[in-house]
Amino acid sequence: MTNDDQKKKDAKLPSEVGKKAYRRIKARRTRDRSVWFGIGLFGMVGWTVAITTLIGVALGVWMDRTWPSSYSWTLTMLFIGLIVGCMNAWYWVNREGKLDDDYDESDQDE
Repeated sequence: MTNDDQKKKDAKLPSEVGKKAYRRIKARRTRDRSVWFGIGLFGMVGWTVAITTLIGVALGVWMDRTWPSSYSWTLTMLFIGLIVGCMNAWYWVNREGKLDDDYDESDQDE
């Protein structure tokens, strides 16, 4: 092995160690995420959308009784509640899907 080959190998060592450490940490974090975790997340997302939609409907019914008008506050608030619930659900799913580390594996493929 030549001196240049040894230098290249030594330059890759921190990268390889970092990649292995990242995989180990990721495995430890996701080890306890079973099927029940997925079902729980699915239920949480569903309830988030359902509750905000029902709050919107209740607010809309109250607004229709308080301020009668030619258009339906109930339908308007239903759609607003649905949109807010979907945005909140997206936030939770996105938060669970992100990696905790900003480790870039694309640098490790060299």
